Amino acid sequence: MVLLAGCTTAGRSATPATPAAVATTGCAARVDTGSLPDWADAGFSGDARIAHVLGAKGDIVAVLFGHPLAVGRTEGPTNKILWVARPAATPSADAGAPASLVITATLDGTATRATREVAGGPGPSIIDLPQAGCWHLDLRWSGRTDTMDLVYGPA
Repeated sequence: MVLLAGCTTAGRSATPATPAAVATTGCAARVDTGSLPDWADAGFSGDARIAHVLGAKGDIVAVLFGHPLAVGRTEGPTNKILWVARPAATPSADAGAPASLVITATLDGTATRATREVAGGPGPSIIDLPQAGCWHLDLRWSGRTDTMDLVYGPA
């Protein structure tokens, strides 16, 4: 197992999105409990099987140590997520871009939006969101982007 240290949720905010930004496309969250992609399994031993969600473009994976994710949890595991980015095809694509992973989350079917930031880019984090439901995540790091849906249940 990997130890998570230096988790952060800096840059918290929750604001309504503009109506044009609200997407009601349904929830495409698909938690896989099989093996991680080869490019994301560094630090894991053997054929590690753990809950994870792959980004829509396949450029990032959210390893869910706190599965299932929950809102307002007072007991049990936190919403620990290890973000692992696929290595960039060309290192120059990342040059000059901010190092942080910026997550813009929109609750499906609503104008509720929350922004979270993982300092230093993809890595260990605790990502808490304000309401239960399906969240559409827009992920931006090092000049790259991907999207995914994550479901947060009630505590």
